Order: sequence, then structure tokens, then C-alpha cells
Amino acid sequence: MDDYTAAAEVLRYAAFTTDPAGGNPAGVVLDATGLDDATQLAVAAELGYSETAFLLPVAGDGRRFAVRYFSPKAEVPFCGHATVAAAVALGERIGAGELLFDTLAGPVPVLVEPGPGDTLAATLTSVEPHVEPVAPQDLTEALAALGWQEEELDPLLPPRIAYAGARHLVLAAATRARLADLSYDFERLAALMTALDLTTLQLVHRTGEREFDVRDPFPVGGVVEDPATGAAAAAFGAYLRELHGLTEAELTLHQGDDLGRPGILRVGLRAGDPRVRVSGTAVAIPLDPRPRAAG
Repeated sequence: MDDYTAAAEVLRYAAFTTDPAGGNPAGVVLDATGLDDATQLAVAAELGYSETAFLLPVAGDGRRFAVRYFSPKAEVPFCGHATVAAAVALGERIGAGELLFDTLAGPVPVLVEPGPGDTLAATLTSVEPHVEPVAPQDLTEALAALGWQEEELDPLLPPRIAYAGARHLVLAAATRARLADLSYDFERLAALMTALDLTTLQLVHRTGEREFDVRDPFPVGGVVEDPATGAAAAAFGAYLRELHGLTEAELTLHQGDDLGRPGILRVGLRAGDPRVRVSGTAVAIPLDPRPRAAG
């Protein structure tokens, strides 16, 4: 098997956690010069994480990078956890401060600052978001693919499609038990998401006034569930602003607990600025010293 990850010098980071065994693993290639689309996809597929970020330095600006994101199956326009991972990786090498990532969704400023202990944290500012209704037939199909019933939804958090760099269908479970019991038709949900140009489903349950437990099926990326999803967190912030009039708020999203990879995502809304800020720590994942199995 071709060792694309070694050839591309892939770094491995866990985002939205201070524990390498928590949060969401991401691949990071700090200089993807010379890697074509097929090679970037092959690297992401070989690594097997939900996303890998590929950076190209912008000439004349040591803190600006063109960034592309690949899942094991396809490219996505924006990925929050890989953005946080890449920003922290850069911060460890060139110092904390402001970065600018030019993504397919648009420019994304990222601020790298000291985090708890010896870690670094990154705060991304999304592109301008928007929220749109879900067609009744699409909602029916999504619920059928999930095995959910409409009466199991939280009426105070109605279904919507939210965008803050990538599109996500927001569905709110009325109970934590409904959120915890996630077993869905992978191919059926992937087909619907492809038709609607969705990146993940943002499944949420409100646990407090400003706290939520969330889960994100990601079959279009070849992943059953994403452990911590910054792009969906940004979209969810836009959703709450649109539906509940939040203008100045700090939200806490807990994700990954059901997978044994707990992570915490902080979502910030600011008055007068429609963009959403998502913050989290990231740490390097030590390489496994054991040899990989052939195959």
C-alpha cells in the first residue's frame, strides 16, 4: 500500500480537547505544495480521520494560508476542527497570534492564544452564515433514515438547515436518551445529504440555558459519526441567533461523549456581527510506535 501520509508529512492533532485520546482527530499538512487533488484525497483516505487540512503558504505573508479540507471520500468547503488543529500546529511553530485561512467557503480569521496548561487554543471566525427552512419531504426522509419520530423532536428548536461555511441540517432531540440512541441507515442518509449538499447532521439536545449535547453523523465523508464538529457548531450558533434572537452569547457544546472521545466547543455570538466564533484547544497525537498492519 502506498504510504501517502509519510510522503505528505502529515501531522496528527486532536481538536477541542486537551487529551490526545479525546476530541476529534484531524490530519494537518502544513505545506501541501505539489500535492494534487487526487493525492490530497488519497492522504485523507489513508489517514482515515474525518478531515485532513492541506495548507499552502501565501507568498509575502507568513501568517496567511490557502486551506483545503478532505474527508476520506470527498473535499468539503470548510472544516472547523481541522481549522483549529491546523492553527494550533502553526502556533506551535510560528507563535501565537492572528492567522488568516483562505478556504473554499471564504476567508476565515483564526486567533491562536495560550490555552489551559501548556496547550494552545484557537478561535475561528466563520464566514457570514445563513439559515433556511427544511422541505417537509426532506425532513420526513431524514427522520426515516435516522429511525426518529417527529414527536421525538424538541418543538422549541425546530428543524432548519444552517450554514456557516458548510451546510448542516439541525435536528433537536427532546430527550438525551433519543440523542444517545444513534443507529441510522448509512446509505439512505448519505443519499439525502448528497442531494441537499449537507456536510453533517447537527443533532442536538439542550442540557442548560446555554449548553447542549451534540452529535454529527457524517456518512457523506465516509464516517459514521464526527466526534467534534466546529463547522456545525458555527452553523448552530447562526441557527440560535436566527430563531431565538441571540445577539451576545457564549454557548458550550459537548460532543464526543457517546463515542468515548469527549470534547468541548465554545461558540460565541457578538452584537452587530453576524459571523460566529468557535473556540477550542488542540493537542498533538503521539505516533503509535507499533508497526502498521499490512493491507
